[in-house]
Amino acid sequence: MIVAVASGKGGTGKTTIAAAFAVLAKSAVLADCDADAPNLHMLLHPEILEEREFRGSRITVIDETKCIDCSTCREKCRLDAITQDLTVDPFSCEGCSVCVIVCPVNAVTLTERVSGYVYISKIRYGFMSHALLKPGEANSGKLVTVVRQNAKLLAEKEKSNIIIIDGPPGIACPAIASVTGVDAGLVVTEPTLSGIHDLERAIQLLRHFNVRPFVFVNMYDINEDNTEKPLKFCEENDVEVIGKIPFNPVVRRPWLTEKQ
Repeated sequence: MIVAVASGKGGTGKTTIAAAFAVLAKSAVLADCDADAPNLHMLLHPEILEEREFRGSRITVIDETKCIDCSTCREKCRLDAITQDLTVDPFSCEGCSVCVIVCPVNAVTLTERVSGYVYISKIRYGFMSHALLKPGEANSGKLVTVVRQNAKLLAEKEKSNIIIIDGPPGIACPAIASVTGVDAGLVVTEPTLSGIHDLERAIQLLRHFNVRPFVFVNMYDINEDNTEKPLKFCEENDVEVIGKIPFNPVVRRPWLTEKQ
């Protein structure tokens, strides 16, 4: 059973709910698929067992022994990633390969670069697959796929019958990679205008990929009038609401430890 915990926006409490499910399941495999800004580790304190490099992008390399200083690569680069002295700015280069094509002496090539890191970890309640993408790097959707593959291998190895995915907020590529092929999607929402609006988008995403959606209303008591709006939306659209919990400031106390 693979359950994806999703949200249309950040800050709804999605990761907190996913961590709570890990405690209840006791022997689940957790997959933190928010590779751009992971924070599940802050709640579950994983012990890293394995770390691997993730190479999801490419960067231009200029061979100085072949280069004839014609500057064609610099002139054709629309990202200004090649400087006047024909060095490559790694923060601007997106590996589009235009410079490779236009170089008259084949002095320019592309090479894979480290875009992030993939981890396999042990947690108190089972195991965890997670990753961290370097700032500004792309291909987070591809990295999410790697995290999910590792979670599946972990579940098979440890004979765990449930995988809980903490997906990234929103409906972009990483969110799509997190929810495709799962057995159920739990959308965590909050009684704010943006929370209600983005709840609808998240449910549309799940249904587009034939994933059965469920809804959980977090912090429902901060605005009970607004809480009625997602409840009504779910009733009208045949979406099951599995629960709602009140706001509790103890969750965000900086001194709160795992045991507490």
